[in-house]
Amino acid sequence: MIELVNVSKSHRTPEGEAVPILSEVSLRVDAGEFVAITGPSGCGKTTLLNLIGALDRDFTGDIRIAGQDIRRLSDRQLSAFRNKTVGFVFQQFNLLAPLSALENVLLPSHFDPSGEPRTALRERAQKALERVGLGEKLSRRPAQLSGGERQRVAIARALFARPRLVLCDEPTGNLDARTGQAIIDLFRELVAEQAMTIVVVTHETRLSQAAGRVVTLSDHRLRPVDTAAAPRQAT
Repeated sequence: MIELVNVSKSHRTPEGEAVPILSEVSLRVDAGEFVAITGPSGCGKTTLLNLIGALDRDFTGDIRIAGQDIRRLSDRQLSAFRNKTVGFVFQQFNLLAPLSALENVLLPSHFDPSGEPRTALRERAQKALERVGLGEKLSRRPAQLSGGERQRVAIARALFARPRLVLCDEPTGNLDARTGQAIIDLFRELVAEQAMTIVVVTHETRLSQAAGRVVTLSDHRLRPVDTAAAPRQAT
């Protein structure tokens, strides 16, 4: 599902100095895996997640997601690929304030030309919200929800499109212990029942312990190096 080989990314300062963010990262994640990425703040975890999700294509090395070389996709192809293949759960929720919880979950459908009936889409969005415990708050706007509830709306939106890959940035960081555990249990169910691939960035021990595998970023590199991805010449 995910293959990174010798991926590096740097930030250039106004003085022209290149500051490394990621250095020669190689990682392979198979379909149906539940992987946690851990490491200290500022080590590049969110940047790595954005690269995996093809939100950022400014890098050196090689990245393939679900067999696709993301560098070879046009902007339009990339948007369609992300919409169908990848679900995102951002740390800051990224919900639209004027929209209800149900309408926020439905947002990906506006970019999908599948022609599925609107009633079926609304039913699917409602079921996604029910699955994260918000079935009674479909009409609430983000300002009427707690931080934990907004995070659950974001998770429901990621699940709505039935993606093959879900990427989460601190998905339980704003949740109480009980709700956080419910989300962890949901992730396990999705991997077990639907062979969904889930990659989470987290500082939480309970979430990393629930994952099937943990990789750690330190000093801009994976430690220990993930040896599942055999080194090859970057294209």
